[in-house]
Amino acid sequence: MSGFKDGYEPTKEDLDNHSQQLDPEHDAYWQSRGEDERPEDWENR
Repeated sequence: MSGFKDGYEPTKEDLDNHSQQLDPEHDAYWQSRGEDERPEDWENR
């Protein structure tokens, strides 16, 4: 899977975290972009 080092087999938790960091509905998305949590106006960004 791209995004992981060669030979590394990601765990379910790794894959879930990766997915959440790509989904603006999750706090992990915003935290990975320097926000504390999802902003109130996230749908307008």
